[in-house]
Amino acid sequence: MSMELQFVYDDVSSDEEFDWESSAMDDFEHVTVMREEVVTALVASAPAGGLIIDATLGGGGHSEAILERRSDLRVIGFDRDPRAIAASSERLARFGTRFQSVHSAFSCGVEILEQLTREPIAGVCADLGVSSPQIDDPTRGMSFRHSGPLDMRMDTLSGETALELIGRLDADELADIIFRYGEERRSRRIARNIKRAFDEDDLATTADLRRAIVRAIGPARIGGVDPGTRTFQALRIAVNSEIDELEKLLLWVTQRIAPGAAFAVLSFHSLEDRLVKQLFRQGDVWKALTKKPRMASDEEASTNPRSRSAKLRVARRLPFLEPSE
Repeated sequence: MSMELQFVYDDVSSDEEFDWESSAMDDFEHVTVMREEVVTALVASAPAGGLIIDATLGGGGHSEAILERRSDLRVIGFDRDPRAIAASSERLARFGTRFQSVHSAFSCGVEILEQLTREPIAGVCADLGVSSPQIDDPTRGMSFRHSGPLDMRMDTLSGETALELIGRLDADELADIIFRYGEERRSRRIARNIKRAFDEDDLATTADLRRAIVRAIGPARIGGVDPGTRTFQALRIAVNSEIDELEKLLLWVTQRIAPGAAFAVLSFHSLEDRLVKQLFRQGDVWKALTKKPRMASDEEASTNPRSRSAKLRVARRLPFLEPSE
């Protein structure tokens, strides 16, 4: 994708190229997960005038809390979702030049930052996975709870939809994705049924996809998870290259973040958490500040169900090792 600076938006007027029918904030309401824990971890070690990177801007909740907590800090936020960019730009416009948003996948962060600034990064936060507004909007196709098009893209302006991905893959390739990213043991049976529905022109919506999954493995048991949960997760991860994106993020943050700066990562499933855990185990590079992942409080979990599966890991970058002669 292009790295030109037209992807940087400093105010809501930049959103005119998107056809928003209502206020961006009204259309993208997202409850920030573990807001206090993330912000405290970041600002504690940030020097005066430091630059914080919000790798997953969303509605701007974490960025807002950072900017409110420390008036001397600045934030650059990344997000692939143009609606998130619109919402966060509107929400954080009051901070003026202390905030910039960038419409981009966070894997491209290092290249864009090279164009924006060479200053040290005083902290990074990442709230991984899909946001509540994306899940709750039927037109995004992220969930089986409401029928909508089989899209699943975080960036609705580019990339391959879930339906296009299903059409391109054969049954074995599709099964591999469902097994790897959904950890679904019945992936072969599910994949064959999905491909059958596609070939019979009976696969256009999220309801159609769930129906194909149920035909393969049956309905949910009482008290169990919906039969479509793992397959929907797997397809969403594949459509958005989420694991590849995370691997690239972990690499460039390790290379670019300043010694002493904190890196806070919120993950929502085991594949993400495993990668973050492995990174923070590199004892010559990172000092883990959370031996075990922190979880949302009972109070937060009761008011925000999405936070129940959140795992927060925080580490501080150790000084760069001098190359041996």
